[in-house]
Amino acid sequence: MLLDTPSLYFRAFYGVPESVKAPDGTPVNAVRGLIDMIARLVADRRPERLVCCMDADWRPAFRVEALPSYKAHRVADDGGDQVPGALSAQLPVIDAVLDAVGLARVGVPGYEADDVIGTLAARGAADGPVDIVTGDRDLFQLVDERGPVLVLYTARGIRNLEILGEKEVAAKYAIPGRGYGEYAALRGDPSDGLPGVPGVGDKTAAALVTRFGSVAGILAALDSGDAEGFTAAARRRIEAARDYLAAAETVVRVVTDIDAPELAGLDDRLPAAPRDPRALTDLAERWGLSSPVERLLKALC
Repeated sequence: MLLDTPSLYFRAFYGVPESVKAPDGTPVNAVRGLIDMIARLVADRRPERLVCCMDADWRPAFRVEALPSYKAHRVADDGGDQVPGALSAQLPVIDAVLDAVGLARVGVPGYEADDVIGTLAARGAADGPVDIVTGDRDLFQLVDERGPVLVLYTARGIRNLEILGEKEVAAKYAIPGRGYGEYAALRGDPSDGLPGVPGVGDKTAAALVTRFGSVAGILAALDSGDAEGFTAAARRRIEAARDYLAAAETVVRVVTDIDAPELAGLDDRLPAAPRDPRALTDLAERWGLSSPVERLLKALC
């Protein structure tokens, strides 16, 4: 099980009332929500291994270089991500709790959590099923019936997960099961600052990806003069958007081959007991987390 941890703690922050506080009055809604999410996932899905994947870089240079608009709307005055202060203060607590419990937690400099997930999913699929837990549709491109690699999509909450494989993605978007990245590049994704090809909406994007398989395939068809599969309008629009599409393909594709020491020898086995019981007890008492921590430990055992 690979957790898109930033996606989950943002969801917890906005889903659990900020009135949930530690004894000293500090908000701990994101911490409590995330711990309960993990407990529920472990209890329901019973994974043998689990990794909390992190953003070491939420806006990697290679993506910004390809497309400067990538997440540009989220850049704060100091150059960082626009994370609410009440959430930012909880992130060190999240890290400390996960470490004390003994859950694998990893990020790689220069990459987003998505890329860590992509790399670990590619490695893990050879050994059996992989569950990716996220609220980010970009990760739909990783579904693979061979593993299988499934996405447990959290849009309706942890208790109402939408479980998506290749067939489900194909049915939902009328595209090849692993074609979501190409589809997103064509139609755009405002949440990531991807403008898309002007005039190309969901239906046209789905038809083009289905016909040609990839952005590279679409551009190759244009170069070869293959008119089949294009309306005259779509041909003009794609031709005018060549530079954008070349950049967008780099931006939307999740990296699946990170070679980094952080991922070498990663111990992702679920702990049978806390790694640091004393630290975990201290954290639970200080931040008022005894009940969610107890639920997580019960799920792990």
